[in-house]
Amino acid sequence: QVQLVESGGGSVQAGGSLRLSCAASGYTYRLMGWFRQAPGKQREGVAAIYSADGSTYYVESVKGRFTISRDGAKNTLYLQMNSLTPEDTATYYCAATSTYSLYWRASGSYNYWGQGTQVTVSS
Repeated sequence: QVQLVESGGGSVQAGGSLRLSCAASGYTYRLMGWFRQAPGKQREGVAAIYSADGSTYYVESVKGRFTISRDGAKNTLYLQMNSLTPEDTATYYCAATSTYSLYWRASGSYNYWGQGTQVTVSS
């Protein structure tokens, strides 16, 4: 069974930082990403990274604050989140797919998902 195990969530004050981790199985996925979902909102693609060339993509609201990276040897995905604001409060999910897709922001592009980790940012 393929498993994505997330960790690193928690509660921080505005301006603080968190680093999320997602430990995957030994398979090297073509695309991995982070999504988030706040109560009453749709799931939103936050960032993604392609294994082929290491290219990264971000939703505009997190550019300059969040950094996605991966450790290929450990098959672990990371999301470094700096300068957090209350608007970043959400459940964050890591996702992966063995099939290449250009549409990294679409949840339907991914076939493996983590259980989610809560991030709460207070004023």
